[in-house]
Amino acid sequence: MKISSMNYLFKQGMKNIWTNRIMSVASFCVLLVSLLLIGFMMLFIANINQFVGGIENKNEVIIFLEDVDDDHIAGMENTLKAMKNVSSVTFYSKEEALEDMKNSMENAGDLFDYVEDNPLPDAFRLRIADIGEISSTLMEINRMEGIDSIKSPTDFINILTGLKRFIGIISAVVLTALIIVSLVIISNASRASVDIRKREISIMKLVGATNTFIKVPFFVEGMFIGILAGAAASAVTALGYSELIKVLSQDMTFWSIMSINGFIPLESVIWKLAVGYIIAGTVISAMGTVMSTRKYLKV
Repeated sequence: MKISSMNYLFKQGMKNIWTNRIMSVASFCVLLVSLLLIGFMMLFIANINQFVGGIENKNEVIIFLEDVDDDHIAGMENTLKAMKNVSSVTFYSKEEALEDMKNSMENAGDLFDYVEDNPLPDAFRLRIADIGEISSTLMEINRMEGIDSIKSPTDFINILTGLKRFIGIISAVVLTALIIVSLVIISNASRASVDIRKREISIMKLVGATNTFIKVPFFVEGMFIGILAGAAASAVTALGYSELIKVLSQDMTFWSIMSINGFIPLESVIWKLAVGYIIAGTVISAMGTVMSTRKYLKV
């Protein structure tokens, strides 16, 4: 196809947006709402996953040691640090433990004057990288010599693992349902936009216009509406999300109690969302509009 023909079809597509502005606005609004529903749902899921991940990172396993010498402790520390599922290892001496106990029991400080020998054991504090593999990690640790006992939040970890699995399933179901519903609504909007011009398409087909010649203006029209909807969805998301975070972050006491340090910052996601909005809006709107013309091309 000649460049002059392409320019004509492009201009025709842009002209059609204004000529059929009521349906164009309707398609724009439907596409905008659909993109916003999916976008905010993805932000909600991402924040929930971050919250759960923040709680997960605060898990701690404490290994209480027998009365072993410093060389043995150093060797155990090196072994623990070499384990794949251990993200951090901190040695917690019995002197530190006794001092912390004194600080936490200031009103009973005189009692410690009668303690001649420190009864507390040395210990290691561990962070587990993947709590789903904590059982096998604890079994590996138990094989080490010099361990008196191990304290781990097993019940809490089981609950957290189940919660992550539940959130993952629910998120996938809800997001899939939203995408399907949005595609159906957008498809119906595109079809309605094309239906009102079926007589125009039939006439063009009867006078010898090729399928490509008829489809290109519709493709341009859908693509431009999709770009506008994607850009508008990006602006609305940026404004709405930032204001929502400001409101929710006014009092961080509740979030701190739940071990939640903060929400996903807008700057880290807005550009990814904007690109996703524009690509999704362009492809869905353009392809939906073109596909809606098929039944009218069979004349």
